[in-house]
Amino acid sequence: MVGGGAKVLETFFISHGSPTLSIDESLPARGFLKSFRDTVYGHRPAAILIISGHWETSEPAVNAVSGKSDTIYDFYGFPKEMYKLKYPAPGAPELAMRVKEVLEASGFGQVTVDKKRGLDHGAWVPLMLMYPEADIPVCQLSVQPNRDGSYHYKMGKALAPLREEGVLIIGSGSATHNLRVLRESKGGSVDSWALEFDTWLKDSLLAGRFEDVNLYEEKAPHAKMAHPWPDHFYPLHVAMGAAGENAEVELIHRSWQLNSLSYASYKFTAKS
Repeated sequence: MVGGGAKVLETFFISHGSPTLSIDESLPARGFLKSFRDTVYGHRPAAILIISGHWETSEPAVNAVSGKSDTIYDFYGFPKEMYKLKYPAPGAPELAMRVKEVLEASGFGQVTVDKKRGLDHGAWVPLMLMYPEADIPVCQLSVQPNRDGSYHYKMGKALAPLREEGVLIIGSGSATHNLRVLRESKGGSVDSWALEFDTWLKDSLLAGRFEDVNLYEEKAPHAKMAHPWPDHFYPLHVAMGAAGENAEVELIHRSWQLNSLSYASYKFTAKS
């Protein structure tokens, strides 16, 4: 048991977009995340488990840091001020051991525990805005891009008991993520393929068609264009699975950057 927290019904998928979210006040998603506790989720969790699209491994891995987490600057060529930002949240080694326990008990094989790895920008950038005090213990879990959406959905289902222990489960990725086609937007325009995929995702989630989302590569329009590599989409499947089969879904934010980068974010609420 992680302990110390009330049962958490909600899980979240946050589209973290560009690393400039950390400094760019003009991005609507930044304002959304800064107001998260006031407008979306006001409870304080015992700990946070965040699944980031920026940690890829062939098998599941968790970090188990004792003390404050290092801030990983896994981006290049951005303004110097971004490399001075820190998010020294305490690690959550006890939670890491619980993640390892529940995943291995659910048939996910051996889960690696990394006692040195800090938080990559898929974790610390949104958390810095959502919980700026950096005083809630954080554990990070990797994604397996060699697997599929159904695998990550089942991973989420295996993690669901952690909500009973006060753990807030957050998937951090991007609703669309094709870096090769990003360009400055003229007048706020959005590429049609990106809008069609993003709308399909919204409609599917709000209608509870979770299996279609698991099979997005064959069900969704422009799936390969929206996600040439699945790393930033699988955190959604984990968050979705962790809330359970009959979870209620709410679109809590939607905005765009660079013509095709969606910041669509979702709340999943488990049936109590």
